[in-house]
Formats: sequence, structure tokens, C-alpha cells
Amino acid sequence: MQQITITLKDGSQRNYPQGITPFEIANGISKRLAKAVVAAKIDENLVDLNTSVNQDARLELITLSDEEGLDIYRHSSAHIMAQAVKNLWPDAKLAIGPAIKDGFYYDFDLEHRLVPDDLVKIEAEMNRLIQQDIKFTRHEISRSKAINLFEEMGEAYKVELIQGLPEDAVITYYDQGDFVDLCAGPHLPGSKKIKAFQLMSIAGAYWRGDEKRPMLQRIYGTSWEKKSHLEDYLHRLEEAKKRDHRKLGRALDLFSLNNEVAPGFPFFHGKGMIIRNEVENFWREKHREYGYVEVRTPIIMSRELWEQSGHWEHYRENMYLTEIDEKLNCIKPMNCPGGMLIYKTRLHSYRDLPLRMCELGLVHRHELSGTLHGMMRVRAFTQDDAHIFMLPSQVEDELAKVIQLVDDIYSTFGFKYHIELSTRPENSMGSDEMWEQATNSLRNVLEKQKIDYTVNEGDGAFYGPKIDYHLNDSMGRTWQCGTIQLDMQMPERFELEYIGEDGQKHRPVMIHRTILGAFERFFGILIEHFAGAFPVWLAPVQVIVIPITDRHAAYADQVAERLNTAKVRVEVDRRQEKVGFKIREAQLQKIPYMVILGDKEVENQNISVRKRSEGDIGSMATADFIDLVVQEINNKKFD
Repeated sequence: MQQITITLKDGSQRNYPQGITPFEIANGISKRLAKAVVAAKIDENLVDLNTSVNQDARLELITLSDEEGLDIYRHSSAHIMAQAVKNLWPDAKLAIGPAIKDGFYYDFDLEHRLVPDDLVKIEAEMNRLIQQDIKFTRHEISRSKAINLFEEMGEAYKVELIQGLPEDAVITYYDQGDFVDLCAGPHLPGSKKIKAFQLMSIAGAYWRGDEKRPMLQRIYGTSWEKKSHLEDYLHRLEEAKKRDHRKLGRALDLFSLNNEVAPGFPFFHGKGMIIRNEVENFWREKHREYGYVEVRTPIIMSRELWEQSGHWEHYRENMYLTEIDEKLNCIKPMNCPGGMLIYKTRLHSYRDLPLRMCELGLVHRHELSGTLHGMMRVRAFTQDDAHIFMLPSQVEDELAKVIQLVDDIYSTFGFKYHIELSTRPENSMGSDEMWEQATNSLRNVLEKQKIDYTVNEGDGAFYGPKIDYHLNDSMGRTWQCGTIQLDMQMPERFELEYIGEDGQKHRPVMIHRTILGAFERFFGILIEHFAGAFPVWLAPVQVIVIPITDRHAAYADQVAERLNTAKVRVEVDRRQEKVGFKIREAQLQKIPYMVILGDKEVENQNISVRKRSEGDIGSMATADFIDLVVQEINNKKFD
């Protein structure tokens, strides 16, 4: 039999007979590996374990410790769920069922209206199927035969998907016993590999996300390699519910949402504004330190401006329009065109560059109502933009300074992060040469600073590649916030110029960047990251003074006045309640410090201090306590 050469992930090479499968290769390496492997990658193509290898190839064996392995595991879980639903309700029509982060879902067209109790029935049927160790078997057929097959099965949604593929496409489907589903695969070898899962919820979903198409019933589930991993995940979900920024926003009187009169447009309350102002003041302080000038541009500008910038062509569906003096105008979805116009108000010399302009700019974007989610997805938000205009020779130095500023700001809030380099998308403008030059500049600065990053192919902005920052919060979740975008397109479109050393006019290069991103979203992330227990410098009320009885109220006012003079945000709880109740209330409001005043404190002219995170920390002089709190505020320390 003809021999082929297989190159393994570690670079080693082995010879095998033609037609060997990845499972057989794994089994030959070790029985333990054969038990762990769930799929394989042959020359970068994911395949089932029983796929024949017929030529020299590079082979990577995929286990559940790999991201692709978990995706396959969850996709197979979705198929088992679909089979269970079809067993329970044979009239169910199948739509799509992908793996998603931490789980999977499947959409069904089903006459029976699913309720939470149905999830228990579906789980029981899934467990029955799993124990049968049903095999996932792949089949390839022509497009026309696939259409006939799924038409005979009455699966109209699958037929529509197939009809959207090219005429010469080879269609793949899988059977699981008597269950058949259109799928590219790969899948687990058998259902018994699924060890721990739970169905989570039921939701509505329009077919293909189109509100004009049928409303389907979606079942969400999660699945994990081990039961302990599932339990950890469910615990994190419970913790996330406690930290839900919408719940804490109401409880702590920070913000509100009124979907009847202003869907997607948040209301900041007094305490929320304190936090907002503190963050903005810190942001301004840092930008002054790094050499930025703050600007402000109009919210409404003419359609012609947005045509010039390229937004009308690439972003029209997300823009709000208004007519002024019989002329169509746009409510800005982004700040950059206004920055271009400020730059153009005068002719710049090379000596003026780099010019760093920052803006806390209010923008509006039309989001579908179904995508709105508290502060995390709104229709009006403040973006902490900056536009840096520079000489081509200054690009990498400026990028390095922006990276340093981003790290400086994130570290103050205690965020760790990872970075993605996002490259040219399909819907883009500009030459290949410009894109290659811009992408290489971003890559070079990351590598020179020895910063780890991954490449996110095709996810750049339509005008340039970008560096995206993904924050890790205290729950281990990630949030995409900051972005650094290198743009050689808009300076061209707006004909920006500077006078060079040679006395001639030249085109500057530009960086767009945000750090917080959308302030409203960042605010929501902060609430959940700190579970509402903000560090002292951000807390709306930093100290609450609690007199035990009315006869201690005068001394409480004196202590509060001293704190107020030191610019500490302080309140006095004068309510006719027991001191234990007041302490519990202060703890629920997540106030960092409580000052308890009774006869002893009045007599000794000192205070008794209780800290939110530690409980009672003892008696001290008022002046010493003020020094302690002020130092925490100035140093922006965490609790």
C-alpha cells in the first residue's frame, strides 16, 4: 500500500499507509490521546475523525482543550437537542443550530408553544439519546439531490439554505440514526462524548434575522467537558445576575431607561452623573498629560459631508436623518468627519504635527429594538474619540504613545486585556498598497513593544486596519472597548494637507482611537466589574456619617462639614432608625466608609470607622481619617 507522510503539530513527521484516519493516527500515538481527540485539522481544514487521509498532509489532532474542539462539542450538542425536539414534536421544522460562546442554540418552527417545563422533557430525551452513543455520519451529495432530499423531509428552511449555495456546490449532511440534518460538520464521533449540558432558556428569533420573515422558537443550551465545568459556569451566571448593571443601576439610583418614551436613550441620575464626571475628569487629566487638545463638533451635519467621508455609502442604515431648511442632514454616528473639518480651518506646517485632538462626542446610531440591552447597547452614547494627524515618519511613535495611554487608563480601573489586530474587511475603500502599509505599521509597533496579539482577519474598519482591546472583567468575561485605527483614506477624501520641510504640500496620516469606547457601555461594564462597589474615588457617596441617636447629630454635622471641606463626598443618615439598620442600608448602597458616632465618640472627639470590605476598623481621629480617605481618592486606590 502506498505510504504518505504526516506532519504533526510538533513538527515531527511519520509515514502511514494511504487512507489512514486521524483516529487511527491518534490511537497509534497513545490510547489516552485517542480517547481525548474529537476531530482533526488536515492542512487547516477541520474534519471528522474517520476521514481518510490520502496524501501527504499536516495534521493537528483536536481535543476539548482546543477552542475548535469545544465548538465541535457544542455543535454536536445542538444536533442532539434538535433530534430530541423532533422526537418529542415530529412536526418541528429545523432552521439553524450553531455553537456559540459557552454553548449553542437551535431555531425551530413549531406549532407547540415551548414553555420552561418543556426544557426538562427535552433534556431527558437528550440524555436517552446520549446514552445510546449515536454516531454522527457524514454524507456528501449534489445540490440538486440535497434539495430533493430536504423537500421530501418537509424541511423548507434547509431547502432555502441549500438554494443559496452555488450550483456546483457539494452539500454535506449528517445522520444520527433516523435523524438527518444539513451540516458542514465536523462532529463528535458519537453522542456519548457529551458529558455535561443544560438547556438554559427559550427565546423568539426571526428567520435569518429578518423581522419580515417567520418568528421561530430558539432554545439556548450550554455544554461542557466535565460536570464540574458546567457547575462553575452556572455559578458564574448566578454571580453575573447579581452584578447585572440594570438591576444595580436601579438599586443604586445611577441611571434609568424608559423604553416607552426613549427606547435606547439612557437617563443618568445624580449619582450616576457623579461617576460619569469623575471618569471624564480623569480622562481629561490623562489626555492633557499626553499632549491632546479637547475639541467639540456638531451633532448634526449635512448629508454631503457624510458622502465625502464614506459613511453614507458604508454606514447609511445606522444613521438618523433630519431635514433642516429643506436640506437633508445626518445626526452624527461618528465624530471623525467633524475632526477633519477642524483640521482644515487653517493650513498646517510639518512643525505643527503631530496634532492630537480628543473629543467626548455624543453620537447616535440606529440599532434594532431587539438588540438594545441596558447600557451595553444603546442608540445614543458618548464616544471618547481622538484624531491624531501626523507625518508618515511619526506613525509608529504615535501608535506607541496611544498604546501607552490605553494601558495607563485601563490599569487605573484594574482591567487586564488582550489585543487583536483586525485586518481589511470585504466592504472597504482604498488601495491594496495603502492597506498593506497601514496594517504593517500596526503590526510593527505591536511587535517592537513585544505585545502579544492575535489576528482577526477581515474585521477592520472600512477605512483602515485597527488594534482592538478586549477587557477582562472580574467575572472573567471579555468586552471589546478600545480601538486604534490607522487611516490613510479620510485625509485623502478630505484633501487634508500640511506644508513640509520642502515647502510643498503633503498629505498627513491619521489615527482614530477610542479607549473607553462608548461611555454608556463602559459605565455598564464598570458597574458589573465592581458589582456596584466602586473604589472610593468613583463612589457617588464616599463616606456616610451615622449618628446613633439625635443627641449625636450635631457632632455628626461637624464631622461631615470637615469631610466636605476636604472635598470628600459625604452624607449624614439622620433617620430615626436603629444603627444596625442604617449600617445594613449603607452596606447595600455599597458606600466605602461608614462613620459611627455615639456617646464615646462625642466625648473623645474622635470617630469609629467601618469599611465596606472589612467591617469595623476601629476608632481614629477625624483628621487622620480624612487624610486616609483623601489619599485613597487621589491615588485612585481600590477597596
